Amino acid sequence: MSSIPMRPGVAPVTAAERSDAARNRERLLRAARELIEEGGVAGLTMDRLAEYAGVGKGTVFRRFGSRAGLMVTLLNDSETDFQSRFMFGPPPLGPGAPGLERLIACGIGRIQYVLAFGDLVLAAEMASRGRFEVPAAALWNRHIEMLLRQEGYAPEPGLMAGSLAATLDPERLLNLVRVHGVAPERLMASWQDLVTRVVRGA
Repeated sequence: MSSIPMRPGVAPVTAAERSDAARNRERLLRAARELIEEGGVAGLTMDRLAEYAGVGKGTVFRRFGSRAGLMVTLLNDSETDFQSRFMFGPPPLGPGAPGLERLIACGIGRIQYVLAFGDLVLAAEMASRGRFEVPAAALWNRHIEMLLRQEGYAPEPGLMAGSLAATLDPERLLNLVRVHGVAPERLMASWQDLVTRVVRGA
């Protein structure tokens, strides 16, 4: 099984892509990351990126389609890394641990991921109206469902997987931390308590 991109069409540069286009892409992504470091995600606009990178705005739009598409591309490497860790990495996040231990580790890992890349995640979600159906979200839900089934959870594990995933919604998590001052450790402890009750209660 290979990692699934954030949305269809977002993929690493292939050998078939022209070398000049590949260099231009990496130049723009490097410039975008520098702008985010300087002024945060909110300050990154297509106009600002084009100016900073020394290219026409049309070049930026042709490469990424929209600002949301740019955010998706910036997120793709980190999303692929997270997917690789929960599909192929060492336990308890990766295979080899009991389902409940993996569920706990996956939720904690996702919380850490959102806290690290949350602003990009929120901006990237604008790339698709059906954000719950994008490949990366579908994979995440299927993974939770698989772990529930592994633990013998029988009453509609697919629906429960979606309910559990909803508690890790990036907008919700960032609101709890930034607006209500909830410590990340409390979020992680709450996730562990929730999935433990779900699995053992079944």
